[in-house]
Amino acid sequence: MPVPWEDDATHRAMIAMDAVPNTPRVDRHQLEQLIAGLAEGVVLIDPDRSIVWANDMALEMHGIDAASDLGSEVDQYVDRFILTYRNHHRLKPDQYPAERVLDGQEFRDVVVEVTRADDEDFFRIHQVRGLILTNSSGSRESLVLVIQDLTRQFSAQERFERAFNANPAPALICQLSSLQYIKVNQGFLEMTGYDREAVIDHSIYELDVLENAEDREGAIRCLQEWSTISQREAVLRLPLKGTEKFVIVAGQPIEIEEEHCMLFTFIDLDARKKAETSLAQSEERFSKAFCLAPVPMMLCALPELRVLEVNAAFTAALGYAANDIAGMPLSEVHLWKDGKHHRELQHKLGAGEVIRSQEVSLQTSSGTVMDCLFSAEAALIQDQACALCVMQDITDRKRSEMDLVAAIDAVMKDASWFTQTVMEKLAQVRQTGNEPHATQGLVDLTPREREVLTLICKGHNDESIAATLKLSRNTVRNHVATLYGKIGVNRRSAAVVWGRERGIVSY
Repeated sequence: MPVPWEDDATHRAMIAMDAVPNTPRVDRHQLEQLIAGLAEGVVLIDPDRSIVWANDMALEMHGIDAASDLGSEVDQYVDRFILTYRNHHRLKPDQYPAERVLDGQEFRDVVVEVTRADDEDFFRIHQVRGLILTNSSGSRESLVLVIQDLTRQFSAQERFERAFNANPAPALICQLSSLQYIKVNQGFLEMTGYDREAVIDHSIYELDVLENAEDREGAIRCLQEWSTISQREAVLRLPLKGTEKFVIVAGQPIEIEEEHCMLFTFIDLDARKKAETSLAQSEERFSKAFCLAPVPMMLCALPELRVLEVNAAFTAALGYAANDIAGMPLSEVHLWKDGKHHRELQHKLGAGEVIRSQEVSLQTSSGTVMDCLFSAEAALIQDQACALCVMQDITDRKRSEMDLVAAIDAVMKDASWFTQTVMEKLAQVRQTGNEPHATQGLVDLTPREREVLTLICKGHNDESIAATLKLSRNTVRNHVATLYGKIGVNRRSAAVVWGRERGIVSY
């Protein structure tokens, strides 16, 4: 009757012992002493599948305290520890490093993720190398697993990968040994329009990120020396033929999987370049309009109103050449006939107000007075706060108006033969030139005299006035005579002009 074995492992161990009769037990004491303090984890396995020893580093890498926690033999290790490739495919039992070395395979740099069946929170990444130790006769004596813990390294790499891919700033990574791009983030793809396949594994010569860069030779030298490439402007060729993009590029040396690499980062300059071009064109148009304007103009720096530039019309009208007054405060140019106008201008512009057609008197370089309408407004020109001032010469117009008023005064000294309509129009024209005197003399009239004057201006005769005010004709004549004396006239038409000048029709 066959003897029931306690388990399959014992059965296999007995078979192994039968196959190698009288096998002497291997003395590994010196070997264990040698490897106990290594920074790498070491696990020793006998050809009979038993796990015979592990150093402290190997125990720590598995999160255990004793070698027995690994399992007494390889099958128990397979049950207790779950190994997964980095592509998330779980290893089959015969793919475990221990099984492979038992099968006579020597290997290196097998990277696996390790979890434990009894602890779902345990997670490590191991890089395993398998060795076979033989005796002097060439027989297998010990099987060795040499383990490195890459958990921290891969965790840092994964964090870098996540940060690299999530970073909105466009970025590329070039491996220096091959000069090929090994990583590209979404920011770079969106900025340039390239597909990932058109970048990854392509040479830096195919996609030259330093093309037309400032000090290109210096940047290439830094790339070759694996040193920092400082920020500089460059031009990227885009997938669409004939198109390109202005960028700022910088390079930072990094290591990825012990390979020297260069991390290129970019800033898109297209928007800034377009803004700069638009600003330059705008400033050019302003400069041309300023220089060619037919009215006098000057540009002053705020807040001191220092002269920056004057146009040709300004020089022609006022006699001040640009070179003579450039850089001078406007107060020292002696442009104003009345200094209060300068103070008002400075105050209003400082308060952010706009000045429109303010009538002022200016002095030319020869001392002649020029009447003008002065307008000014603050503006930002080449990042400098300025005031653009425009002057419209109204000297001739003012002179014509004064001549017209004088002529009207001369005509109206004897206007008895004018119709009432003509008198009203002449009075309105004359009033325009003499507005400061429009209400002078009205305060000397009594309410009744104002009523009489109002009716006279409306064309009423004495009889009509008497009927309207319910007075006798003699009383009306007396009021009219008194009125003439107060306003200095001696005929009805002159009284009408005097009243209309002062807006008497509104009373």
